[in-house]
This record gives sequence, structure tokens and C-alpha cells, in this order.
Amino acid sequence: MAITVSSLHIHPIKSLGGFSVNEARITPRGFEHDRRWMLVDGDGVFITQRELPLMAMLHCSSGSNGFRVSDTRDDAYIDLPWEIEEGERRRAWIWRDEIEVVHAPVEVSAWFADRLGITCSLVHMPETTHRPINPTYAKGITALNDGYPYMILSQASLDDLNARINGSISRSADQPMQSGTLADRPIDQLADLGMDRFRPSIVIAGGEAYQEDGWKEIAIGEAKFSLVKPSLRCAITTTDQRTGERGKEPLRMLATYRRIGNDVKFGMNAVAVNGEVVRVGDPLHW
Repeated sequence: MAITVSSLHIHPIKSLGGFSVNEARITPRGFEHDRRWMLVDGDGVFITQRELPLMAMLHCSSGSNGFRVSDTRDDAYIDLPWEIEEGERRRAWIWRDEIEVVHAPVEVSAWFADRLGITCSLVHMPETTHRPINPTYAKGITALNDGYPYMILSQASLDDLNARINGSISRSADQPMQSGTLADRPIDQLADLGMDRFRPSIVIAGGEAYQEDGWKEIAIGEAKFSLVKPSLRCAITTTDQRTGERGKEPLRMLATYRRIGNDVKFGMNAVAVNGEVVRVGDPLHW
């Protein structure tokens, strides 16, 4: 079976909902427009769905000169440019990295603070800011991703994970109810987990589950990517990206067969070696 690109995803603001595209421009720090904005608290520390699952209710969509952020609860929205270079420059922190960012206008940050019920500011990573990748695994720079500019995941891997979860649920439903188990949850609420929980850059169709684990360097169309480190998954994956509700899956199931120390792996982090554009339908070779 041919292995191809199934979908491509852009997340303009870190930890908010993103959108899919038919083609994406490759840059050293990730796809163009991907994760160049983020929300920070009063101390300049980045905010994500880990601390605030409600962020899942804000979704981005592409426009001709920028993007729109919509609140799925009431369709309120705000339009933003892809980038800003003018504005107050301050220091911000993402994990252990201290970086220079440009603050959005006060009224823009106020919109997000009102929607999320917190004190926060929206900031942008300008072209002049270079955030290095962990040199233990790769050389290069990244945007406001957790650590690497690209994440690659096979649809077959998600299909296998969902099959395991659903099989576990079916078995537990036949057993007596026990407090704190999956059997406490209505079966009709346990639909397949969507790919949006995992926030990949590139989704692959065809091939076998977890095939990406063994890839070192791949060619997608005329572009090449180096897969440098497994993606270690966090609580964001347990958050329903349509409701903001948080459960136990998929971390509970992944811990049974995808554990690395105290973490679980799902997908592979990558850097671009060369190439200009990736398109849906491009063949993949390794």
C-alpha cells in the first residue's frame, strides 16, 4: 500500500485549535504561520491547555491576510494578522527558554482574557527571535512548539490506539461497576479520539501502526525530514477539543504499551532537512 500525506495542520496560536491545509510552506522553525503566537501570564510564562483546558474552545481558521480565532461556545471571534513586528517587546518564557516577543495590542489581549477568564497577554515570535532546538537531539531552531518544529504521526497509529481503547471499554462494560474505572462512563460517550488531540504537523496515510517509530529520515515529495525524537504526550491529549472536558484516555491506554520511563510516546518529532512545500497526497519514502 502506498504511503502518502493524509493531512497537514497549522496552529497559529500555541495550544488553541488549528486548521488543515492542502499545502504548507516549509521553514526551519516549522510550517509557515505555525505556532508563532502564544498566550502568557502576568509573569510572561506561556499558558497551555495543560493548565487551562478551556483553551480548547478557541479555534483558529485561515483567512487571506491572517487568521480568525472563534469561540465555539458562542461564535464570538477576533481577526488577527499572521505576524506583527511593531509593538512592545518583552521577555517571555516557554519551558526553560527565555525569548523576546512582541506584545499584541492591549485590546487584543483583553479579548482573550475575557474569553478565558484569566489575566493573560497575546504575544508573537518575530523573525528576529531564534529559539534553538535541544542540541542533544538536533541542530536548528523552532517556533513556539514544545520543542521541535514538526511532529509526524500515522493515521494507522491512531486507529490502533482507538481500537485498543474501545476494546478495553467493551471488556469493562461486561464487568461489574467499580468506582473510578472506565465502566463508570457511558459507553455512548466513548467515541474514537480525534487526531486534533495530538496536534501533528503531518499525518500519514497507509502503512502500519507506529511505523514512524523506526523512521530516521524520510522524503515527502521533494522535501526531506529527519525524525529525531519520540513525541512524549501530556494531559492535552486527554482534553476533548470540542468541549474542553478532560478524561483518562489516551494516556491510560498508552501507558500500558508505549511507556518511556514516566512518559508515553506517540508520534515522532522532526526537523526539516530541505524542501520548500509539502502537499496532501505527496508520496512518502524512507
